[in-house]
Amino acid sequence: MSSSETEVVTIDVLATKSLIETTHVYLDVRTVEEFKKGHVDAEKVINIAYMFNTEEGRVKNPEFLKEVSSLCKKEDHLIVGCQSGVRSLYATADLLAEGFKDVSNMGGGYLDWVKKEFPVKIVDVTK
Repeated sequence: MSSSETEVVTIDVLATKSLIETTHVYLDVRTVEEFKKGHVDAEKVINIAYMFNTEEGRVKNPEFLKEVSSLCKKEDHLIVGCQSGVRSLYATADLLAEGFKDVSNMGGGYLDWVKKEFPVKIVDVTK
């Protein structure tokens, strides 16, 4: 099954907040640097970059599906988020095509989450 045949379900940040407070894992597909500057505050949050920033621009993480598969089961309830909702859309499609059963995209991304003043967590990067 290709990504184009996979139906991606996009939910808003309000629905995401409710689901990650109960049964769902939040998968943040932004870079580690973005994640450390601030991310969705959830009990079950995982950060695996879908794309990396390089001198040539952004490139897809070739190990993305393998990394997610090493931490999540195909039956896990996942909500995928990024900064604005674009990378997470592609990541969600790839995960569904890979056989993950319950994966949703968080529309609007972290920017919408912050706009709604939902809880965020910032990793202290001072040394």
